[in-house]
Amino acid sequence: MGAFATVLVANRGAVASRVIRALRALGIRSVAVYSEADRDLPYVAEADQAVALGAPPPRESYLSMERVLAAARACKADGLHPGYGFLSENAAFARAVVENGIAFIGPSARWIDAMGHKTNARELAASWGLPVGRGTKVLDVDAHGLLEQAEAIGYPIMVKPAAGGGGIGMMRVDSPSQLVEAIGKARSAAERGFGVGDVYLERLVVRPRHVEIQVLGDAHGNVAHLFDRDCSVQRRHQKVIEEAPAPGLAAERRMALATQAAAALARAGYDNIGTLELMLDASGEFSFLEMNTRLQVEHGVTEEITGVDLVAGQIRSAAGERLDAILPAAIEARGHAIEARVCAEDPLRFFPSTGKLAAFRPPSGAGIRVETGYAEGNTVTPFYDSLIAKVIAHAPTRAQAIEKLDQALAAFEIAGVKTNIPAVRLVLASEAFRAGRVHTGLMHECLEAAKLAKTAA
Repeated sequence: MGAFATVLVANRGAVASRVIRALRALGIRSVAVYSEADRDLPYVAEADQAVALGAPPPRESYLSMERVLAAARACKADGLHPGYGFLSENAAFARAVVENGIAFIGPSARWIDAMGHKTNARELAASWGLPVGRGTKVLDVDAHGLLEQAEAIGYPIMVKPAAGGGGIGMMRVDSPSQLVEAIGKARSAAERGFGVGDVYLERLVVRPRHVEIQVLGDAHGNVAHLFDRDCSVQRRHQKVIEEAPAPGLAAERRMALATQAAAALARAGYDNIGTLELMLDASGEFSFLEMNTRLQVEHGVTEEITGVDLVAGQIRSAAGERLDAILPAAIEARGHAIEARVCAEDPLRFFPSTGKLAAFRPPSGAGIRVETGYAEGNTVTPFYDSLIAKVIAHAPTRAQAIEKLDQALAAFEIAGVKTNIPAVRLVLASEAFRAGRVHTGLMHECLEAAKLAKTAA
């Protein structure tokens, strides 16, 4: 397979703009798709061609396989990049793309299938020798043996959907009396969110850290890792602040785990971009969570510390190039990078905020990178997720990156919608974050402390 001539970008907003930029740098013609709500967003004009998909609801536009494939055929695309979200981890879609004679720019459908079901992914990870926490297989529909399985894991327990992600359907269980009801609620949420009601039990790690390993593979049996990231600062299981490398971890240990994971994936034949997500408990023990078979929202922090264009890398890999031609002979991590997701939402209650961007002036300067799908005058609609920009700061040290990011967020001029910037800056200013004592409940703790301080005043 040679280089692509035309690639359709089956996504919207910031990720569509990011992929279009990579395609332009590679000299590949780009085609954007858009819903009626997105026709005026910047990425549509940035592409060499744009094709209308349909009405704003995702099912009638970005999630419609038929409409996306029709657009790809109409523009004679020989490659399709799914971005992240929407159809990016839909194995049926990946197969349909290939059946239409178009290369899917991402892992092959068999890998999307294998890793899309979390209990199957846990079994694979265990077979590769990666650490896997205590948990069950998919639970039977009836309640037989549930209490025994839960006791074997130990409370507290998390009931989790076996398909999907984003925290949808996850239910905490602290005692046997809550178990059956929580499983029912989790199943219902999973069926609504993913069309599959399978759930399983997993040991709940209290105040965990969320650490992930970035990998890139090719179709020739090669896989390399590009170090790790920490994505622990979250709100309702949604990542808010990500950084690379993960703070406070011994380099030797990180490198050993990343090298082990890349070697296992190479033996298994993994063939494009992916991220291994791990949980780190208070004792310092890692356990495998899941694997994302797509480009991650937070890929930019890895690009900043390595100098590697991950989007260009996955495009070149999908075109048949070998990893040794795509990546430098020695990949080094330089400095520290931190990303904040800027979302259009109430900074305290986190309700979505919509409206016209009366002002939208992102920060700039040395070491500052902004990825966005919006410009001043655009409208933030209720049809899609609330992410409106990602602000990344890169500096020689973590402390310098924190200061740079905080200053950039303070300089970000946005009017017309509320944003989560005040909440993000509250975390960045906290002593715990600055000391690297991050965990998935840190943002909640910072917000609660601020409320108490305000009440006391």
